[in-house]
Amino acid sequence: MIRALGPALKTLALRIPAALALPALAVPVLLFAGTMRAADAPVVVTSIKPIHSLVAAIMQGVGEPELIVDGAASPHTYSLKPSNARALQEAKVIFWTGPGLEAFLEKPLQALGSKASIAELDNAPGLVKLPFREGGAFEPHEDGDEHHGASAEGEDHDHAADTMHDHDHDHEHEHGAFDTHLWLDPMNAKAMAAMITTTLVAADPANALTYQANAKALDDELTALDKEIAATVAPVKNKPFIVFHDAYQYFEHRYGIRVAGSITVSPETIPGAERVSEIHRKVGELGATCVFAEPQFEPRLVSVVTEGTSARSGVLDPEAATLKAGPDLYFTLMRGIAKSMKVCLSSA
Repeated sequence: MIRALGPALKTLALRIPAALALPALAVPVLLFAGTMRAADAPVVVTSIKPIHSLVAAIMQGVGEPELIVDGAASPHTYSLKPSNARALQEAKVIFWTGPGLEAFLEKPLQALGSKASIAELDNAPGLVKLPFREGGAFEPHEDGDEHHGASAEGEDHDHAADTMHDHDHDHEHEHGAFDTHLWLDPMNAKAMAAMITTTLVAADPANALTYQANAKALDDELTALDKEIAATVAPVKNKPFIVFHDAYQYFEHRYGIRVAGSITVSPETIPGAERVSEIHRKVGELGATCVFAEPQFEPRLVSVVTEGTSARSGVLDPEAATLKAGPDLYFTLMRGIAKSMKVCLSSA
């Protein structure tokens, strides 16, 4: 009986090593497939952290976008690096908000990004765009004798008072006709995410289903975030405060909070002594309970403005200078602003 089974056992013994060898052979095949997937991901470049976060969320499972304005840098004062130029040359898709905020990118995109699909997100359908404020407690922009936009104190615009302010920048060149901090309203983030998705699907149809599924999840998360922030700031939304620069209109507009004025409209221009003195007076007159600095800019100005008043000081980070880039950054950014406002204003 044993002898009869001999040939069969020998045949089985020869087959077993071959069968066991299959997983080992499969490993390099799977690794190769993974490498191909990574190689197939389009090269995507983004301008600033809030935009990078939205793009990264939609690209999860496909690839990671590159970021130009990283670390604590600000788009208001940024200079393009050689590594940024190389990234623009290699990009298949480039996302930026537009020349209003990222003027430093306008010419490089024309010279280096000619092969890429460039999405200017301040043109996203459905965006709410707010004009720059001027007059009252907000430093005015200069347009010769023409002034436009909403006043912090209604429609009354004291032209004589304008001479008290600094007129050191041309907002039509630097900013365009509207406030460019568009992402500080989650509904605007939704509109930009929709344009991001459409652009990625067109550039990389092979991964369309992934982009669309991620976009749906992101949209749902933004809806939940919107409700969360509204609940966070509701107890303090009627308390006035002063900000370093007028970057928070969209947040105000969405949640009904009360910004009483700004130290400067444009962080590119340091306010003069007369402007700082005027804001110091305004803090007392308007009953501002907090004055908020920003991490990239001179905090001493806030100390000067609050000196001798009962106003507290805090920090807001509208451009995510202190946050690590990634798909969760946008949510951390928005929650951080809401929490900082609640903490400072609740204690005032």
